Amino acid sequence: MNVLFIEDDPMNRRVVKDMLDVAGATMAEAAWAEEGLAMLDEDTFDVILVDLRMPGTDGFETIRQIRGRGDAKGELPIIVVTADTAVDLRERCLAIGADDVLFKPVAMDALFD
Repeated sequence: MNVLFIEDDPMNRRVVKDMLDVAGATMAEAAWAEEGLAMLDEDTFDVILVDLRMPGTDGFETIRQIRGRGDAKGELPIIVVTADTAVDLRERCLAIGADDVLFKPVAMDALFD
């Protein structure tokens, strides 16, 4: 499995990468949305993990841009990984095209569920 993780915090990227390594998956890391979108153009992924709160383009807009591509990459599963605990957050994420929402700190079993 090849995962694209768009997350500005290097420690969060490292924690998820370590979990994916244990499972035999590979992970490409993007520190901001524009970098992740460019990587999506250049490589093939099975799933995209996206943080919501990033400088510049946030995760909500990143998801909208991915879903608006009009190609197969725009149909990839997108999982939001966030520390935001707003009551309606899951519904808002699903409404814009996310497939699931995981809350930080991410547990390994939740990541592979």
